[in-house]
Amino acid sequence: MSIRELSEQEIIRRNSLTKLRELGIDPYPAAEYKITHSTEQIKKQFEADNEASFDVVIAGRMMSQRIMGKASFAELQDESGRIQLYVNRDEICPDDDKTLYNEVFKKLLDLGDIIGVKGFVFKTQMGEISVHVKELTVLSKSIRPLPVVKEKDGHTFDAFTDPEMRYRQRYVDLIVNPQVREHFKKRTVVMNTMRQMFNERGYLEVETPVLQPIPGGATARPFITHHNALDIPLYLRIANELYLKRLIVGGYEGVYEFAKDFRNEGMDRTHNPEFTVMEIYVAYKDYNWMMDFTEEMIEKVALALHGTTKVQVGDKVIDFKRPFKRISMLDSIKEHTGFDINDMDETQLREVCKQLEIEVDASMGKGKLIDEIFGEKCEGNYIQPTFITDYPKEMSPLCKKHRENPELTERFELMVNGKELCNAYSELNDPIDQLERFQEQLKLSEKGDDEAMFIDMDFVRALEYGMPPTSGMGIGIDRLVMFMTNQPSIQDVLFFPQMKPEKKAVELSDEEKAVLNILKANSPIDLNQLKEQAALSNKKWDQAIKGLTKHKLAKVEKTDDGLFVEIV
Repeated sequence: MSIRELSEQEIIRRNSLTKLRELGIDPYPAAEYKITHSTEQIKKQFEADNEASFDVVIAGRMMSQRIMGKASFAELQDESGRIQLYVNRDEICPDDDKTLYNEVFKKLLDLGDIIGVKGFVFKTQMGEISVHVKELTVLSKSIRPLPVVKEKDGHTFDAFTDPEMRYRQRYVDLIVNPQVREHFKKRTVVMNTMRQMFNERGYLEVETPVLQPIPGGATARPFITHHNALDIPLYLRIANELYLKRLIVGGYEGVYEFAKDFRNEGMDRTHNPEFTVMEIYVAYKDYNWMMDFTEEMIEKVALALHGTTKVQVGDKVIDFKRPFKRISMLDSIKEHTGFDINDMDETQLREVCKQLEIEVDASMGKGKLIDEIFGEKCEGNYIQPTFITDYPKEMSPLCKKHRENPELTERFELMVNGKELCNAYSELNDPIDQLERFQEQLKLSEKGDDEAMFIDMDFVRALEYGMPPTSGMGIGIDRLVMFMTNQPSIQDVLFFPQMKPEKKAVELSDEEKAVLNILKANSPIDLNQLKEQAALSNKKWDQAIKGLTKHKLAKVEKTDDGLFVEIV
């Protein structure tokens, strides 16, 4: 980065960095700085001990500074909160040399710098718990200024709220918007609550491959990569289901995994190409047992976070108290569309979609058509937690046939606020039936369905050794956290959501600027006419055109009427 690309504030901070070093102060010391308290612990202990003073060593980021002659105030922020510092010149500089206060603290330290202080706790005349600083240490010099968030009369100004900036620079978001840190702490509470419940029941947390030779366990478009040493294509997993069920075959009776899955599909408020899923499989259980288990798990999560089962989600209050409503998929479609699609073939389903004005294409089989009908006409009606049960066989290639109706499967999805939250089966453990289902998926793939499942012959082989009756469930952690923390977008519950590459500012020459200004007023324009208006020498003209095309700001196209230039 050249000096001319730096802002005035960045140049000032770098100069301060140089001056600190000239004073013999290392702005990035390596030694451990031993902390005794957090800001939250200080306040709790001070109030619990009837405001009796005690010594502390704390560290954090300086978020405000008020210089007042020989004595000043600052505000230090650590992970748990903020606390006021009282800095007296003669206290931190007991000898004749007052450089640490007069030069370092007053002139060379900036908002955002990380410092450590030793001192004692007291309460100011204004009634604010503060730390009287006896020693001050520079721990990390910040050479880029933070966004300045101002408050006055209870109102916030210049807040760091632009989503593009917040998601791209999450580190800044976490510094200046402390409430964001709380959202992510709650995410950890959600996962720990689930883990505790599973571990208490004796289920084993495991890890399965992220790179897979066959992307199985779901219907989704995968990311593809290549392993050079083996010279084979590999896929980022779209689900971990088939590997977890292999472990059930191997003799474990309860396994679970918090997994990163990847799907090369669209992005919106509820979808990110990389996402977190928890999948659990328990032997000798069925989907009815898993519904009860899922209710208990989600109720526990709500209580752990909020102390109540009622959670605010947007303008609605969702109650996660057991039991949840249950309705079959076919009954739901009949209720919300008036069509009884039971026993309908693909042609009849296409006619229903036509009458309901649902857009479909030739690659869709029965399962996809039914899924489209439910998604378009039913799903959004389920605000309070509702189990949708007994899906048609064509929609569930890994699920056991329903014990009472072989055209259906023992499957449920949990709908909350009009969105799917989790998916569960009585797992298919008949290897012959499983192979036939895979072969049906292959036919869909040949019709052009790029989300159809691959045939995983090793998984079929595993089933041939015998898998006990098993129920499995997968739940989207990101979406669950969205509900539980009342966040409208998945980007708000992911530290680093996927984003388009950042557009970098382009430094243009005077000649490029002149040509670009003409283009803005006359795009497209004949190349010779543009050259006349720019009034540049041939060399500068060529450089300007090459520069603009290199920066992808303009392009030259040949037509029957000649060469034309236009803005990209």
